Amino acid sequence: MSAAPTVAQLAVGAPVHSPAGGREWWRSAVIYQVYPRSFADGNGDGIGDLPGVTAHLDHLRSLGVDAVWLSPFYLSPQKDAGYDVADYRQIDPLFGTLEDFEVMLEAAHERGLRVIVDLVPNHTSDQHVWFQEALAAAPGSAARDRYMFRDGKGTGGKVPPNNWQSIFGGPAWTRLAPREDDGPAGPQWYLHMFDSSQPDLNWDNPEVRTEFENVLRFWLDRGVDGFRVDVAHGMVKAPGLPDWAGRVAMVEGTDPAAPEDGSTGAGNNGPMFDQDGVHDIYRAWNRVLAEYDGDRALVAEAWVEPLSRLANYVRPDEMQQAFNFSFLTTPWSAPAMRTVVNASLAAMDDVGAPTTWVLSNHDVVRHASRLGLSEVAAGPLNGIAATDPQPDHVLGLRRARAATLLMLGLPGSAYVYQGEELGLPDHTALPAGVRQDPAFFRTGGAEAGRDGCRVPLPWTADAPGYGFGPTGDTWLPQPEAYGVLAADQQYGVAGSTFEMYREALAARRVEDLGHGALSWVDAFASSPDVIAFQVADVVVVANLGAAPLALPALPAGSEVLVASGELLGADGVLMLPSDTTVWLRA
Repeated sequence: MSAAPTVAQLAVGAPVHSPAGGREWWRSAVIYQVYPRSFADGNGDGIGDLPGVTAHLDHLRSLGVDAVWLSPFYLSPQKDAGYDVADYRQIDPLFGTLEDFEVMLEAAHERGLRVIVDLVPNHTSDQHVWFQEALAAAPGSAARDRYMFRDGKGTGGKVPPNNWQSIFGGPAWTRLAPREDDGPAGPQWYLHMFDSSQPDLNWDNPEVRTEFENVLRFWLDRGVDGFRVDVAHGMVKAPGLPDWAGRVAMVEGTDPAAPEDGSTGAGNNGPMFDQDGVHDIYRAWNRVLAEYDGDRALVAEAWVEPLSRLANYVRPDEMQQAFNFSFLTTPWSAPAMRTVVNASLAAMDDVGAPTTWVLSNHDVVRHASRLGLSEVAAGPLNGIAATDPQPDHVLGLRRARAATLLMLGLPGSAYVYQGEELGLPDHTALPAGVRQDPAFFRTGGAEAGRDGCRVPLPWTADAPGYGFGPTGDTWLPQPEAYGVLAADQQYGVAGSTFEMYREALAARRVEDLGHGALSWVDAFASSPDVIAFQVADVVVVANLGAAPLALPALPAGSEVLVASGELLGADGVLMLPSDTTVWLRA
């Protein structure tokens, strides 16, 4: 058992972060990610839709988030769950109509919720009218110049233009069928850093840039509050498309060493990522958003390290937020956590931007499962199969709740992925026959893929499909464990994960933690097991060790605001159990 420090030993050091900039909403917002096909089904076809989102907006208002980010709902053949867009201005009938979107947007705004929509600018669907035009056009045509078409190498152009590999596995090039107007090199190849149904756009083409600025205006005119930009670091490729000896993965493995710059191995490297030219695009988009009132925001999905490179995306004339994947992939280790928090705050402070914290999303294993594995590292990210080591769900949920309270206590903005407020784990036993992620198929099953974190939400424990929709149908099967975690089993139940989130978000708002300065508690500044810091008037203490931690007698007038687990008492000493976080008003 750790020795109890005195109250004086809870003194804090000098601030390592002080709030900067204005009070724009995105500097401190907690934003909830809705993955529409898995949130709620309004019409009974087993796939979530926009009316389903509208019907459950009161859940989000009760939870206490500030904004909603919706993953793609655009017209799409759904080869990659909507990230293969055929028309950026149409709603896919799976999800409803443009009128359904406008009803949802108005209902969200009436509840004080801002709405961010997804934008997928790195690639389109192969069913997009532009790509169909490119297929019909000749090599060297204006239609083909919108995409990355190239002649092959070797005799008859039979070798791909370079050796790049797709993030989903296999070659990043697909060759067209022969035709009469092919050049001397034969049929051309087109680049697709993801699935072959997702051809990469050519962002050196002015027509591409103009089109996407107009797409931004289309949705801004309808009142959206911002855009989450998919693969924000990938649109510009190195000149000449040089060969590269590295391997591109959806997300890389983590580095438990936690170097001082906060890097964990989460960055995508290579000549196809993080090229300086992307910043010209975002400066132009910044000017588009400035045409509209209301502090509209651009959010970068950029798997970029070190954090000093990520900060380039949120300079004052570019984007407003960038997801902190270094934090998401940090091992369950107090020293590693302190390192990444320090590095993150320092890097974003240098450009006057908020740090944007995140623990789960639709592309990674939920943190309630990742943290339930025996390894200290952040756990696997690309899916867990039934044949893989299985997480300890009790341990995973305990750590996930502690990690969430740690994250929500940090200054800046934070993202919550749908269902994490219920403590949902991944479905780690999905059979191959129901999987739909292209990464599973392109790797021949070597990667389980992301289906496990995308399972439809449970709303009502005793309803078919746990109340996901009126028929009980669900596009992916739900695990039995979802029954006890259903939303209706947690509302108003003291100690439930939903109520912990709700209490934390309420306290975060009242205490203004998003805009607070951060100082480390001196007594634990080098502890291998404890993270402790103060933001505003709140002290956050997280015990990541195996033994309970004795907390000092609290000063008069202080109180426990929220805890991720039950606090224990012995001989008048408050005990913080293993893998537990508490917020104390200083």
